[in-house]
Amino acid sequence: MSSKRHADLGRVRETGIVGILRGVPEAKTIDVVEALSAGGVDVVEVTADTDGALDTISRLSDVFDRSEVLVGAGTVLDSETAVAALRAGAEFVVTPSFDREVVEACNRYGAVVAPGVMTPTEALTAYEAGADLLKIFPASTLGPGHVRSIRGPLDQLPLVPTGGVDLDNVADFIEAGAAGVGVGSSLVDGEAVAAEDYAAIRERAASFREAIERARSA
Repeated sequence: MSSKRHADLGRVRETGIVGILRGVPEAKTIDVVEALSAGGVDVVEVTADTDGALDTISRLSDVFDRSEVLVGAGTVLDSETAVAALRAGAEFVVTPSFDREVVEACNRYGAVVAPGVMTPTEALTAYEAGADLLKIFPASTLGPGHVRSIRGPLDQLPLVPTGGVDLDNVADFIEAGAAGVGVGSSLVDGEAVAAEDYAAIRERAASFREAIERARSA
């Protein structure tokens, strides 16, 4: 593993939360990311199904030094999109399912990759194929107990539940053994974005980080 990839992986695991920007207007992304970073969430992904996603990734990568904010691409479905996102400036790639070619492409580029998995078989297969993190998806359906059950026999797997994680259950996922979480609308609230209430986004980010740190030290 390259030193850069190792450092990026450590950054994601230390922060413990990936802020997901889905459908955020490009003109507002810098302000949103500034608010998230001010609240302690300095790892963000722009989903590939967002209008102008590659341009947004490129712009964020230009505005923010990677030491300040780590920018990645989410909802990546194929290796072509993964490579395009990495060339646009993404430092990591997240997918909703496991695609071996996406994992291999990210490995070639020395980028952290987190494919979506549900079962122990999927999780182990993806990890052995070269995944750095394993996105347990959808977390709202599976719950913290699912994370705990997978980590029973496979405690070496770094699991990142995503999809339905909120302030009411984030501590439960961390206490179940999650390496981190991915959070979208519960963190980047659409109404706050529309109202340009960046203070609310900053406060929500801080609340998530505090909840994660408390759970980790419990």
